[in-house]
Amino acid sequence: MITTTNLSKKYNDALVLHIESLSIPKGQSFGLVGNNGAGKTTYFSLLLDLIQPTTGEISNNDVVVNKSEDWKPFTSAFIDETFLIGYLTPEEYFYFIGELRGQNKSDVDALLSQFEDFFHGEILNQKKYLRDLSKGNQKKAGIVAALIGHPEVIILDEPFANLDPTTQIRLKAIIKDLAQTKGVTVLVSSHDLLHVTDVCERIVVLEKGQIIKDLATNEATLKELEAHFSN
Repeated sequence: MITTTNLSKKYNDALVLHIESLSIPKGQSFGLVGNNGAGKTTYFSLLLDLIQPTTGEISNNDVVVNKSEDWKPFTSAFIDETFLIGYLTPEEYFYFIGELRGQNKSDVDALLSQFEDFFHGEILNQKKYLRDLSKGNQKKAGIVAALIGHPEVIILDEPFANLDPTTQIRLKAIIKDLAQTKGVTVLVSSHDLLHVTDVCERIVVLEKGQIIKDLATNEATLKELEAHFSN
């Protein structure tokens, strides 16, 4: 589904990412972990064609992402609140995203009704603009907006940050359901090793822009990751 080949990104003379080869199959829940500056957000930014690679390429379902926009209809993401439109209400934003993705209002309403628990009565019908919501509620809105239109690939950068424990648990169930029952390829970056081992069947560790571990998740993975990062 997603293939990375000879990919690098330099800023001036600083090499911030160098991935020779990485393949993520369709329907995999894939976790990316690493310390600040490891290259996680850089990789996602390249995958979403927000920045240009210095060398190499990423292809998403056989589409080279920085040479064609044909990957956009089946790919969605929430990286941070800059993906939101602050002067819209959540409802206006959801309908706007729906329109972009060929969904009418009733399609969007049907999807939103599945996330009442996740929204916890704090998003819809609040007569608030997105910019006036808390960081956690902005994140909830952005994550659910990324699910509109049945994307085949969903990219979430630090989705558990700023969420309360109840919402984190609900989000984990959402991510597991997407990959396990709907066949969606879900890419998650996180500083939280517990959450990422809970939801991802495979975890890659980035350090100084390079892959240093590529693990199939099992009951020993969390301890292995904790040992790695405590050294």
